Amino acid sequence: MAVTQQEIENRLWDAADELRVAMPEAQYSSVVFPLMFWKYLSDTWEHNHQTFLEENEGLGLSAEEADEVEYRTYQTFKIPSIHPGTVAERRASWSSILATVTQPGLGQRVRASLQAIETANPAKFSRLFGSMTWASEEVLAGEVLAAVMQAMDRAPKMHEGNMSHDVLGGAYEYLLKRFSDGSGTRAGQFFTPREVVELIVEVLEPKSFESVYDPTCGSGGMLIASASLLKAHGGRGYTLKLHGQESVPDTAGVARMNLFMHNLTQFKVEVGDTLKDPRFTKPDGTVAQFDVILANPPYSLKWKPWTKDPRAIGGVAPQSTADWAFVQHMIASMDPKKGRAGVVLPHGVLFRGGQEAAIRRRVLDDDLLEAVIGLPANLFYSTAIPTCILVFRALGTKPEERRGGVLFIDASKRFTKAKNRNILSEVDIADVVATYHSKFDLDGNPIDLEGDGALAARFVPTSEIAASGYDLNIGRYVQQAATEQEDLGTLIDTYNIARAERQKTEQRMLAVLASAGIEGFDE
Repeated sequence: MAVTQQEIENRLWDAADELRVAMPEAQYSSVVFPLMFWKYLSDTWEHNHQTFLEENEGLGLSAEEADEVEYRTYQTFKIPSIHPGTVAERRASWSSILATVTQPGLGQRVRASLQAIETANPAKFSRLFGSMTWASEEVLAGEVLAAVMQAMDRAPKMHEGNMSHDVLGGAYEYLLKRFSDGSGTRAGQFFTPREVVELIVEVLEPKSFESVYDPTCGSGGMLIASASLLKAHGGRGYTLKLHGQESVPDTAGVARMNLFMHNLTQFKVEVGDTLKDPRFTKPDGTVAQFDVILANPPYSLKWKPWTKDPRAIGGVAPQSTADWAFVQHMIASMDPKKGRAGVVLPHGVLFRGGQEAAIRRRVLDDDLLEAVIGLPANLFYSTAIPTCILVFRALGTKPEERRGGVLFIDASKRFTKAKNRNILSEVDIADVVATYHSKFDLDGNPIDLEGDGALAARFVPTSEIAASGYDLNIGRYVQQAATEQEDLGTLIDTYNIARAERQKTEQRMLAVLASAGIEGFDE
């Protein structure tokens, strides 16, 4: 009987719940995902090994011949022995170590097994399982680790002969969401809500055999959604060439495991700071270019600005926030013929002044920005502020009707309240996508949308945006956004920016007055 999604999810959550006596829920993922992937690898290897034995029984193969045939035809990775040639020798498999859970040193044996798998499969699994600090007895007591493994072992066998990759991948994403729901703001480091991911992917429309890149990939959700939605639309998701970079090694391991669980093998996930050390580059050192780039970077990240970098079109983003630096990196990463990019950012990127305004002006003058989509507040685990999606097209590749302007869509009021945050429904997503693909009249208003699904939207010529000081605040151009009450987060952001600019101006004025010998001026 086929394994149901509910069954595997319940069993895996039971295993995760054993950790409640040892650590906060925010840390569950560091233990559960390596164990789950190890069990998946072991179950798959043992299933294929049993198939090999049954199909080659009686052929009289020597040990060397059997090993060669098995790994050429039946296995795609190795589960090696640990401590070979010793009394303690055992295979680095789940079942082998599970048989020893009552013996001291369980964490050491688990760590040794996972490291042996990494070493035996360097091209596939190098550094896959992360730091494994949880395997230390001081971090996770042996009896707790044993309880987790025993609970997880009650889950059905995790191999293709027993469950589809859709079920397995779905279970992995289920755990990601459960961990995120219980992790609060920390979840934003590795998990973007599924519906936001789906909206960006629907807008960018990856095609079969295209390359997809996420420079801040977290757990890999955007890469997986690209393949899943392409498959749902009749394309071949497995043909996508997926690339991701992630600054946190353990999170990069989560992404790799996630991709494998979804049966996606054409991927490469690198570890490193994308702004300081981009890992995907051309032979001349410039950044590699891709058909589709999508990201949810960390908001308002303090960073060390570039001194000389070809990515810095229009200027260099300020040290206080790297938002536009991530955009510049994504623009540089777009394929010149058909590259398009979508990024989620806070509303401050639309109107902040100084260096960011200079970058914004260059991007608009080059006609790279295609659309600004305003999203509801409180969609994300990491912040309650409203965000927006910016959509870019490579220089000169916008559709004719979209050239020389920007499409503004206000979806800020389209949400459903949930327990911890707001969510976008499938209908909300479909309405935004329909608006994005709509035609617009000479005044910039949509001409083929009506009824309850219609969103406030307008196509605005660049000349009008320039006349407004290159301010992209949606309320300037879309009536609904302008007439409704501004949210508190945006107001605070605007106030803090204005206050900082006033203080800088006053400091310059006082310095000029002091140099002229004029004193006695107070604030």
